[in-house]
Formats: sequence, C-alpha cells, structure tokens
Amino acid sequence: MRKRNESVTVEHERAAAAAAVPGPLDKGCSLRRSLRLPSSAAAAEGMKRPLGRRYGLWFRLRKLILWLLGVYIAIPFLVKLCPAIQAKLVFLNFVRVPYFIDLKRPQDQGLNHTCNYYLQPEEDVTIGVWHTVPAALWKNARGKDQPWFEEALGSSHPVILYLHGNAGTRGGDHRVELYKVLSSLGYHVVTFDYRGWGDSIGSPSERGMTYDALHVFDWIKARSGDNPVYIWGHSLGTGVATNLVRRLCERETPPDALILESPFTNIREEARSHPFSIYRYFPGFDWFFLDPITTSGIKFANDENVKYISCSLLILHAEDDPVVPFHLGKKLYNIAATSRSFRDYKVQFVPFHTDLGYRHKYIYRSPELPRILR
Repeated sequence: MRKRNESVTVEHERAAAAAAVPGPLDKGCSLRRSLRLPSSAAAAEGMKRPLGRRYGLWFRLRKLILWLLGVYIAIPFLVKLCPAIQAKLVFLNFVRVPYFIDLKRPQDQGLNHTCNYYLQPEEDVTIGVWHTVPAALWKNARGKDQPWFEEALGSSHPVILYLHGNAGTRGGDHRVELYKVLSSLGYHVVTFDYRGWGDSIGSPSERGMTYDALHVFDWIKARSGDNPVYIWGHSLGTGVATNLVRRLCERETPPDALILESPFTNIREEARSHPFSIYRYFPGFDWFFLDPITTSGIKFANDENVKYISCSLLILHAEDDPVVPFHLGKKLYNIAATSRSFRDYKVQFVPFHTDLGYRHKYIYRSPELPRILR
C-alpha cells in the first residue's frame, strides 16, 4: 500500500516536471509571443511619429493661413487711414526699372542720337528730359551738345511729346523701343520723367505731373516754330495727356493731335477694373480703396477731359491688355466720338487683336503703326 502511494506520488511529480519543461510547440509559441510584443510596441511608436509630424505641419499651416488672413483684412484699414499709401500704388514712382542705368547717358540704351536735358518747371523741382532727333539727323547729332539739339527742333520735322505711364523711368525698355520707331518715322521725340520719377526732383502729384508736361510743351513750342507738335500718352500718361490738352485747348493753343495708347476712362474705374486688384470684391471696396485716391487729389478723368478737347484724337488699344482693360479704351472712344468738342475733328479708335500679343506696352511692334500715324 505504501509502495503504491509512493509510485503515485512519483508519477505526479514526473507529470508536474513534464508540464514545467516546455516542449517544441510551446517553445515556438512563447518565442512568437516574445517577438510579437516588441513588434507591436514599435508599430505603435512608429504611428505616433507621423501623426505628430502631421499635426505639427497642420498647426504651422493653419498659423500661416490665419496670419495671411489677418494681413489681408488689415491692409484695407491701413490704406483708409493713410491715403498716401494708395497714392504711391497709383504712381509706383518708387519702382525704377531697369535698375542701374545712368539716365544722363541715353547712348547706353542705344540712343546715340539723343540728348539729356534738365528743366525746372517750378522752384525746387527739376525734371530730366530726353530729346531724340529724327533718323535723318542721326549722323549730324553725334557728339553735339544741348544748344544744337534745341536748334534742331526748328527743323522741318514734326515733334512728339511722349508722356509715359507709372513705374519705371524714361529709360524703360519698351519706351526706348518706341522712341526708336518714332525717330525712324521722321519725328523728334521729347520725353521726360515727372517730378519724383527717375532722377527728377520733387514729390509726385497729378497737378505736378500736369504742370511738368505743360512746361515741357511750352519749351518745345518756343523752339519748334510752325512744326506740328503731337502729344502721346501711354497708360497713366493718358491721364496726364488729357489734363494737358484740356488746358491747352482752354487757352486756345491746342496741339496738332492727341494720341492715347492703352487709355482708361478715369482712375476710379481703372482701379476697379484692374485685373491685379485682389480686393475688388471686398465689402466696401470703394470706401476703403477708391475714396482714398480721390482724397489724395488723384482723378485723371479722361472721360471728362475729352469733352473739352478740340483737336484730332487717335486711340490705340490691344484687346489682350492685362493692365488697362480693353473695354475702358473703347468706352472712352465712345464718349469722345459723341462729344461736341470733336465735331470738327477726326476721332479714331484702332484695336489690336489678341493674337498679335501686344498686351499693354508692345503696340510699337505693329508694322501697321507707320500707316496708322500717317
């Protein structure tokens, strides 16, 4: 009986020992479990990192969007409180393109038949002027000084007073190319930088720009004798041109013709229609942006001026103009064509098709320009 109990006890001990020692299957299972646990922890850790990175990126992006939105909303209030900002955006006289050119040396821009002057319309105001002679006088013009160029204005060649647009200087690339074209067609070309532009001294304003143009016109007339004098305005320069010609007509000394390239009706409509205006649909756009322009004394009211102009008028406008929309030039023509002041004069509108690619400042490339001007 005792032996039997001892054998049972021994069997139980063997069974317990066998259970305690893992078999091949148990070894595999425990190994997989030990491998699985660290793998799961690594995966969890790996997921946390992209999520953290994604969250950090979204946080920075949201912060940037909120900052940009704040600036976008703040700018209208800043412009309203400081109208001078809007005036600078209209004139853009602080943008000098091309940079690093010496305006005293027009020959550096390929204008070897051009002389640089400085005139003084008012006290404390000095404006830089370029005078390019007709192609027929190129050889004679080499090495000549200012008195020779002034005397040349009395030769039997018509004169064009060119009034450039905002930004840049009288040495702008497309402007220089136009001078060359007009010179090759037999015109004297006189152009200048308004006060505050280029190397001209003074503060820009619509009144000041108009007075500068009037001073240069009178300076030309005093030297050109009976030669025809035409006024050519481009873009913002069309506003200066109509201001000038209206004053000339009122004092009964009109020019022989007025040429407007890429004109608008008035500065408010131009600002409202400008393709680059990101605020045109902003609530209160007129109050925030257009009223400060008027407050600054800037109107450039071409649509009003043409009602008081009595000389031949030619309007040139490209259909693909991205700066001054084509429809504004057409609208100005319709106003002028029905005006009583033009009933004895020719009013012509010349559009340039989109396919030509002349846009805002390349109409000078048109092979039709000589015929149009004639």
